[in-house]
Amino acid sequence: MKNAASKNLWHYNKDLQQFANQNRKEMTKAEACLWKYVLSKRQLRGYLFRTQRPVLNFIADFMCKELMLIIEVDGLTHHWEEVALNDFQREEALRKVGFTVLRFDDGDILVHIDDVFYRINEFIEEFEKNHPL
Repeated sequence: MKNAASKNLWHYNKDLQQFANQNRKEMTKAEACLWKYVLSKRQLRGYLFRTQRPVLNFIADFMCKELMLIIEVDGLTHHWEEVALNDFQREEALRKVGFTVLRFDDGDILVHIDDVFYRINEFIEEFEKNHPL
C-alpha cells in the first residue's frame, strides 16, 4: 500500500485520480440517487461530500473530510464471499487511518432513501457530540 505524504491527512491517492474521474461519470443508479437526494450541495447538515474519492489504494464512493466518513454503496456482487472479504480488508485499512465507513445496499438506497438519510444523519449527530467545535 502506498503511504500518503505526512501533510496529506485524508490519504488522497492522486495515482487513482483518472480512474475516480471515470467512475464519477458512470455512477450506478443507487449512487446517483444517494448523491442527488442526500449528499450533494451540502444538504446534510452543511457537510461537503465528495464523490469517487481516491483514498489509500481505494476509491471511496463518497467521502466527507470534516467527518472522516466514507460511504460505500454495495451492489449484488458485494454479497459474494470474495468481494465481501475484500470489503472487510478495505474497511480495516480505512479505519486504521481514522475513517469511519458506512455501507448501504443498492436496494436500500433506491427503496428506503429516508432510512439511509436517517442513518447518516444519526452518525453525524453522534460525531458532533463527540467532536464539538
